[in-house]
Amino acid sequence: MLKISGESLMGKLPYGIDPEMVGTVAQQVKDVVATGVEVCLVIGGGNIFRGMSGAAAGMERATGDYMGMLATVMNALAMQNALEQIDVPVRVQSALTISAVCEPYIRRRATRHLEKGRVVIFAAGTGNPFFTTDTAAALRASEMNCQALLKGTRVDGVYSDDPEKNKDAKRFDRVSYMQVLTDDLRVMDASAIALSRENNIPILVFSIETPGEFERVVKHEGRFTIVF
Repeated sequence: MLKISGESLMGKLPYGIDPEMVGTVAQQVKDVVATGVEVCLVIGGGNIFRGMSGAAAGMERATGDYMGMLATVMNALAMQNALEQIDVPVRVQSALTISAVCEPYIRRRATRHLEKGRVVIFAAGTGNPFFTTDTAAALRASEMNCQALLKGTRVDGVYSDDPEKNKDAKRFDRVSYMQVLTDDLRVMDASAIALSRENNIPILVFSIETPGEFERVVKHEGRFTIVF
């Protein structure tokens, strides 16, 4: 399972979708699929809309979250298009029913797609407000019996603080689920960490912006932090 934040698709843009960055991620996915690994994705929607920001501005939280789910569908379709352009078979499944543009989420169908070598992109989070796409990624990883949850971010691992703002932030090579929670390391939200812990799914945090890093991390090479 590859989890990508919506912000990762912005590239150097202030918001929205950077086609060049989407293409870069798609190529990394293709390289991993070529090794015989089954790949599924969850993509956030923070580059387009984030429910929390809407709530802070006075919008009802549930409404903002539903808008955020639709943003993830837009990102999923953009990634689907990029993958198809480089001849990678792919399907988008949405937790919200939007039959005109993608399949509904059906676990057994998703499993069959993966068995046939197709990439599956899970959109619209869990389909419920108040749950993040991090939680959706952990949930889908559990349902798909994924061996690992890889979180592609803008930094190369887990740090004690935001390394883009604090140059003295300490980087971890390995960290436990409990330490993530007790030290508030903000790898993923508490629900995602709990789900991963209960189902023994390690979380590998790496930089999706580094070319070829996804494949290296899958091979347990490259630079990443493992949460176990």
